[in-house]
Amino acid sequence: NMCAVGAVMADTLNAAGIHTLHDQSLNDYPSYTGSYSRSGAAVESYLAQYPSIAVVIDLHRDALGDGEVTYKTVAELDGMASSQLMMLVGTGESGLYHPNWEQNLRLALYLQQAVNAKYPTLARPISVVKERYNQHLSTGSFILEVGSNGNSLQEAITAVKLFADAVGPALKELAES
Repeated sequence: NMCAVGAVMADTLNAAGIHTLHDQSLNDYPSYTGSYSRSGAAVESYLAQYPSIAVVIDLHRDALGDGEVTYKTVAELDGMASSQLMMLVGTGESGLYHPNWEQNLRLALYLQQAVNAKYPTLARPISVVKERYNQHLSTGSFILEVGSNGNSLQEAITAVKLFADAVGPALKELAES
């Protein structure tokens, strides 16, 4: 349940002093079709209501598999099994307006360095894609893929706790600069 995973990440970031808003809307209901329009409208509303929002994380789990085989990504960290994470940054090369995508990529690279320094096997390489996935709405946006549909809820929760633990200080440093 990605809402539960998001709640753990928000709680962990809040405990680290990073004020975090967690939207628990099910944007892929009643259909996946239109989910980005619905989530984009929510992000726009939050950005208008809270103009100090600096980072927008669209939390997902990756669908990894081939036919009847489902894959999962796992890292062993601090004696616990954890899903691996992957940040995804869109460029807008598909033709949709997204002129500041490089700023999103810079943020993802900065956070990736923080994660790799603390938990070297937690993060998969950043994926840069042609689509923009609502990332044009903020210069601090990316998708965070938390494992895959093959990972357990506990592996995903462990992953976001570790991610938040690693990026919390990096985000605080950005806020203070």
